[in-house]
Amino acid sequence: MSGVKKVVLAYSGGLDTSVILKWLIETYGCEVIAFSADVGQEEELDFIEPKALKTGASKVYIDDLREEFVRDYVFPAFRANAMYEGEYLLGTSLARPLIAKRQMEIAKLEGADAVSHGATGKGNDQVRFELSYFSIDPHIRIIAPWREWDLTSRTALMEFAGKHDISVPNTPKKPYSTDRNMLHISYEGGVLEDPWQEATDEMYTMSVAPEKAPDTPEIIEITFRAGNPVAVNGEELSPARMLKILNTLGGRNGIGRIDLVENRFVGMKSRGVYETPGGTVLRKAHMAMESITLDREVAHLRDSLIPKYAELVYNGFWFSPEMRLLQHMIDETQTVVNGVVRLKLYKGQCYVLGRKSDNSIYSEAFATFEDDSVYQQRDAEGFIRLNALRLRIQRLMQK
Repeated sequence: MSGVKKVVLAYSGGLDTSVILKWLIETYGCEVIAFSADVGQEEELDFIEPKALKTGASKVYIDDLREEFVRDYVFPAFRANAMYEGEYLLGTSLARPLIAKRQMEIAKLEGADAVSHGATGKGNDQVRFELSYFSIDPHIRIIAPWREWDLTSRTALMEFAGKHDISVPNTPKKPYSTDRNMLHISYEGGVLEDPWQEATDEMYTMSVAPEKAPDTPEIIEITFRAGNPVAVNGEELSPARMLKILNTLGGRNGIGRIDLVENRFVGMKSRGVYETPGGTVLRKAHMAMESITLDREVAHLRDSLIPKYAELVYNGFWFSPEMRLLQHMIDETQTVVNGVVRLKLYKGQCYVLGRKSDNSIYSEAFATFEDDSVYQQRDAEGFIRLNALRLRIQRLMQK
């Protein structure tokens, strides 16, 4: 790729992106601006700027995107009850379009003609980043070093770093890779590539093992407004603060661990272990709130679209027209999802104890098993006979 003068690199300060920063300068003779996003990794970012500048970056951006991440990406997905392949709550998938969007904003602000990332050529993240880039600027040039260079091993990266005086943390290499943000932490690769190999308890970060969780259940209440959680136990919270509190509550009760083999968009299967404590609690509570506020047919229609919504997020189509259409429709359903849900958190499980709402369409008068004056039970006979008509005709014709 010739003529590249200025590149904005998604930079974490780890081995891969530190090597990429120097490699871009050497390979393209260009200026490199480093960009780091704080999406709740729970890591100190103070080292980012001095390390990036020492490695050759001309400028460094470090942006706190935690509130935007939860408000504009996590909460919309949870209004949709999105879940990929029945288990995955899309923690990594939801963060990538936000990071890409901010990276493109910086590229425009700085007059950069290219962007770069550290995603490998086998994973989903390269697709998520690049689809987002192109949806924002169809002419942007993208440099994906893992698809270009010959540094194909950790040893080669370490040798490159040593040759260029790039500091590398002197810590033992974990036998797996991780990605963390406010919604979750993921573990994959290394020892986890064998789907028969059990994830050890020492691996987990955000939660205790269910059997080690407290013996006393924890009762909480979550208040919803237009499908979004706004308060825990009556205390109003910002989106990021809300998720942080739910992570603490869920994590200390052993909630939110999953181990699955998923289908990557690029075509292969991948084994991943995830912790999503707050998200697991939130989804359970949101579904309980909807159970008394959403019309049956509206709920069933929305539910039929969950697999498609989750697939779009997972595959990187957050900024697509079909995604905008889906989100608009889903948000229309959420105007009545207001009220309070009471939950019990206990040893890895989240139980719904109660729900109430001024928008409730649950009617005790109709649902009761006691005497009532609003429902005529004899009406059910005609209802059943009409629904059985085609079945009866089919059977009669067979005879």
